[in-house]
Order: sequence, then structure tokens, then C-alpha cells
Amino acid sequence: MLMRTDPFRDIDRMFEQLAGTSGRPAVMHIDAERDGDWFNVYFDLPGVDPDSIELTVERNVLSVKAQRQRFQRDGVETVISERPMGVFTRQLFLGDTLNTDDLQASYDNGVLTLRIPVSEKAKPRKISIGGGGSNPKQIRG
Repeated sequence: MLMRTDPFRDIDRMFEQLAGTSGRPAVMHIDAERDGDWFNVYFDLPGVDPDSIELTVERNVLSVKAQRQRFQRDGVETVISERPMGVFTRQLFLGDTLNTDDLQASYDNGVLTLRIPVSEKAKPRKISIGGGGSNPKQIRG
């Protein structure tokens, strides 16, 4: 008996592992950047109800949880269902250099934006150096 195989099966399987499936949602993709005294993080959450987004910070661990649901309508037959649905979660480990007490969050056009100020102790500072003489000055950072 000759078995035929789908040459694209392995490619489809790899794509499902990267993008997720309806049973196992995909990873919440992010970008992060430092802009002067702020650290900005952008989470892609298209189609997510803003009321379903939960943000928590505990011991410098930022957790984001969001849910996207498929709404079924009477008399409508689903023909293709590829968009990942369900609960999406992501954790970020934040350094001690960020002031999580003043974290700001906004959600617009499917993007959750977090702005976290850099703490005062992490900002660069100038250290003055005294001239040579009989009373050396101590340098503090």
C-alpha cells in the first residue's frame, strides 16, 4: 500500500508551534526600549477586550494576562478558524533600576503600552573631583 504524505504538514506543524492554535494560544509578542528616563514595553494584543487585561507587579516581576474570545452567533457556520483564542500570559523580570510604583499603562489599536520610569538611583550622575592638596576629598557615587 502506498501512503501519500502532505509535503506541507511539517511546515504547518512548525507554524502552529510558533503562532499557536486555538487550543494553545500564541506567545504575546513584545518590543521594549529605553527612552531617556523611561522604559517602554509594547505588547501586541489584537482583538483583546481591554477589560480582560490584567497587570500585576510583584517583586519586580511584571505579569500580563489577557483573553480573546470567539463569539458564536446563531445560524453562522465557522468555515476557517485560525486566529488564536483563549488566555495569553507573559511575564517580564524587571530590574531594580525601574520604579514600578509609577508604572503607566494604556491600550490602543490592539497594543498595550507600558511606561515605567527609571528610578533616581539608576540615573547617571556627575561626580566632582577635588583638586590635589592637603585635604583630599572623598568621591561618592
